[in-house]
Amino acid sequence: MLKIFRTKSIADMVVNSEKTELTRSLTYIDLIFMGVGVIVGTGIFVFTGIGAAQFAGPALMLSFVISGVTCAFAALAYAELASMVPIAGSAYTYTYAVLGELVAWIVGWALVLEYSIAAAAVASGWSQYVVSIFGTFLFAIPEYLQKTPADGGTINLPAVLLVLILTFILYRGTKESAKITRILVIIKLAVVFVFIALAAPYIKVANWDPFMPFGMKGVITGASFAFFAYLGFDLIANASEECKNPKRDLPIGILGSLVVVTILYIVVTAIMTGVLPYSQLNTGAPITTVLDSIGYRFGSALLGCGIIFGLTAVVLVLLYSQTRLFLAMARDGLLPVSIAQIHPKYKSPSLLTAITGVLIAFVVGFVQLEVLAELVNIGTLFAFIAASVGVLILRIKNPEFHRPFKCPFPYVIMPLAILSCGFLVINLRKETWQFFIVWVVIGLIIYFGYGRQHSKIGNKE
Repeated sequence: MLKIFRTKSIADMVVNSEKTELTRSLTYIDLIFMGVGVIVGTGIFVFTGIGAAQFAGPALMLSFVISGVTCAFAALAYAELASMVPIAGSAYTYTYAVLGELVAWIVGWALVLEYSIAAAAVASGWSQYVVSIFGTFLFAIPEYLQKTPADGGTINLPAVLLVLILTFILYRGTKESAKITRILVIIKLAVVFVFIALAAPYIKVANWDPFMPFGMKGVITGASFAFFAYLGFDLIANASEECKNPKRDLPIGILGSLVVVTILYIVVTAIMTGVLPYSQLNTGAPITTVLDSIGYRFGSALLGCGIIFGLTAVVLVLLYSQTRLFLAMARDGLLPVSIAQIHPKYKSPSLLTAITGVLIAFVVGFVQLEVLAELVNIGTLFAFIAASVGVLILRIKNPEFHRPFKCPFPYVIMPLAILSCGFLVINLRKETWQFFIVWVVIGLIIYFGYGRQHSKIGNKE
């Protein structure tokens, strides 16, 4: 029974990372773009309005600070582990080396929620913007082609097409997808800065009173939901094997992207709630609502187009991360090894990329996502806690390991990471926990039915 807690050798993992078949083409600039590309998405374009209206009012700024600090604790754990073990798989890989195979599988299975469900949820939001712009400037997309069966339609066709097109781009390799990510992120940031420039002069300080209409409880609840808006910095760790200098670039990419987006979230929230009373922001398109209210209808349309490009970057990075997670799990034998083939020309996990893209396209096309979206939070928090525990255990058991990046004050910061993430988990809804337990049970059935018998470590014993 103890075999389910067998661990991988960190020394062997480091050696294997140097033998990767993937192309090392990414710099720390690419990683920051990747992090900003996926973090600045639905959080800033969608949640800022709903979060202010329903949870925290103008004090949503504090919610973002709380979530940002919580993420900073976890980000320091990821930065240390990623610099030590520069190999694909993120928290799944780190957990395998520290806490053993079963826990690693559960973490990896939880990360599937973060990557796949988030990709589908963001693609669904992207579809809503596309449908709106098409209806305004070109032609109305029939309702049955823009909604899932549960929402009264047949298929969410725009979202399906987006996922399949991005899957093809990833199939062609990391270097090409990194170039496209840079372009998309530049457009996205330009959109945010245009909004700031246009709306900031219209701030009315009176709209910030009351600052905390839902009390401190609303701020904390807002922080729990705002956590979704920070999803992304951990995805950078999946690019470990495709970095030119992973031991230096990964910590810079992880921490740098987190700092950039935290500042952006606070500034945008302050402007939104300053221009309009928080109660008027209960919409899925708060940026365009704010601009419309001050007469910038052309700017609103321009911003809507920019948001489409921005959300495209989010889906692209999430799809990329999901394929690298599956690649790590397949290499270990916990998923079929046959699907982990590297394309001889494009140097990408081509079969895995195709399978992942088709599966997510099916989910976004036919499954109602609202009830699943919050599962992203619990999967992410679970992984953050595992990574933080891993840093503590390695500091105690293996202090001699070379750590190109060291988390400062680990015996203070890592417990804070565990406690703060645990606090946010507790504040998630009961229904979320119920879904998560079902998801874990399904994962355990797969592990004991397939992974345990086919584990490469197990077969060596």
